[in-house]
Amino acid sequence: MLLRVWQGKALRWPLGVSPSVLAGRRIGALQRRGKYLWMPLEPASAGGEIRAEPSPGLLLHLGMSGSLDLFSSAAVAPRRLHDHFEWITDRGVLRLHDPRRFGAVVWSVSLDLPPAAGLLAGLGVEPLEPGFTAARLRAGLAGRRVSVKQALLAGDVVVGVGNIYCSEALFVAGIDPRTPANRVGPVRCARLVEAVRQVLGRALEAGGSTLRDFHDAQGRAGAFQEQAAVYGREGQSCRRCGAKVQRIQQGQRSTYFCPSCQHR
Repeated sequence: MLLRVWQGKALRWPLGVSPSVLAGRRIGALQRRGKYLWMPLEPASAGGEIRAEPSPGLLLHLGMSGSLDLFSSAAVAPRRLHDHFEWITDRGVLRLHDPRRFGAVVWSVSLDLPPAAGLLAGLGVEPLEPGFTAARLRAGLAGRRVSVKQALLAGDVVVGVGNIYCSEALFVAGIDPRTPANRVGPVRCARLVEAVRQVLGRALEAGGSTLRDFHDAQGRAGAFQEQAAVYGREGQSCRRCGAKVQRIQQGQRSTYFCPSCQHR
């Protein structure tokens, strides 16, 4: 049961409702869509039972540096400088920490209605779900003159393939990141789909990547960066062919690739 919420400094977007509206609701099962989390807040009837109706809720985004910490009721840590939102429940406290304040907590009457529906409308397919196919990727890249790396990072073709994993997947698929998106044909799209799934699967097993301050719910750092084939390895020998890994800038992001193994 959500007893109340606490707000600190303003986040990226306003909450959109009075905090008092949230008190007394039950938190349902969280869902993920891209980098968003949907927290249903189910209204309870007078008898305490959940009413059978579409649940309103909160759409969360952690921005670039946000994190969520869960404290038991008996061990709630003091608030830090960049703690900006809290859910005080009958089972403990969930706290949003966000140094840059690029994150957001937004009320929506339904996941399928504004503002939630508008924020999620432009997201591409989930990369580990069956809908991410070579044909769908090819259709999303067709007509785009930007590089395949930039097209993948845009998030409207496929979500969740961040900068590190994009560089690694293009290496596994043997595709030069500078290749125009519209020149990636069906065969290479099929290779790229499999490469994305392979890289993300390995990253999940390694607990993600920690370059600066990422940690999981248990406070553990990710280890995928230690097995990266190209990312962060500028000037080092390619693990496959021995050529020197190169780094370029694409859309203000660093891209790493092997000029021998990856082709336009």
